[in-house]
Amino acid sequence: MATVKELYYDQAREMVKNSRHPDTITPENVYQKGNEANRRIVENLVADTIHPKSHFANAEAMEKLAELTAQGKSCLILSEHYSNFDIPSIFYLLQQASKKAAEVADRIVAIASLKLNITSDFVLAFAESFSRVVVYPSRSLEALAGTDTYDAEKTYSREINRAALKQMIRLKYDGHIILVFPAGTRYRPGKPDTKRVLKEVDSYLKSFDYMVFVGSAGNILVPNPTEKMELDEVHTDVLVHCASDVIECSEFRRAAREAAPPDSDLKQAAADAVSVALNELHAKAEAERAKHV
Repeated sequence: MATVKELYYDQAREMVKNSRHPDTITPENVYQKGNEANRRIVENLVADTIHPKSHFANAEAMEKLAELTAQGKSCLILSEHYSNFDIPSIFYLLQQASKKAAEVADRIVAIASLKLNITSDFVLAFAESFSRVVVYPSRSLEALAGTDTYDAEKTYSREINRAALKQMIRLKYDGHIILVFPAGTRYRPGKPDTKRVLKEVDSYLKSFDYMVFVGSAGNILVPNPTEKMELDEVHTDVLVHCASDVIECSEFRRAAREAAPPDSDLKQAAADAVSVALNELHAKAEAERAKHV
């Protein structure tokens, strides 16, 4: 398989030229509206790569979520994360599903890691194609524990995440749907920790009215061991995103907490329940994909 850099070098150079978001994140710029020129390029790359039998299963649930958002409800998408093309492919397949589903895509704002802005011009150019709120992930801070920079980074992370929370609150009541990858990183085979749902997901369940889980099967941009996006391998594949029905967040959270053993970590109980739900959706997506391969 060819890498992104090998196959789409010219498009990547054009995207870097189009790039307009800063590589330094401050509390004033955590919300970064999508770069339409780069979005068009990325969507063309997805269209060029994805197998024609790819589709978004139960897109009707996404349409219902958008209707609730239009009614003033705060709405959330919790999705599996396997690829740097997950967000572009979600947008693309929603657009292919129906006119109403395409309108859903335009409401989505993703929660994205700060590292996407600071890793390289190449990664930033791809990341800024779609609207996002930038956060400082807990995993990144934990990795600095015991270092000389930890205290300063902890202060910085609080400033960024406080500003991100304000922007998320504004957006969720302004007709937008917030998309979160609960594991906070892409899943890599052989590294089970990369699929572990973070406890922070409990705060999202507490803060939103309704949600949809999204499971995924297939992969058109396979992560490489070096973690460098430009070396991710492009792979034509049947890709299926599968949505759950719309779920009331408070009810889901209540059930998870009530089912937890006595004296257990209730935030972890919520995270574990999300993990179970995503695994179930993944199985559904795999079964749907098997019909077309």
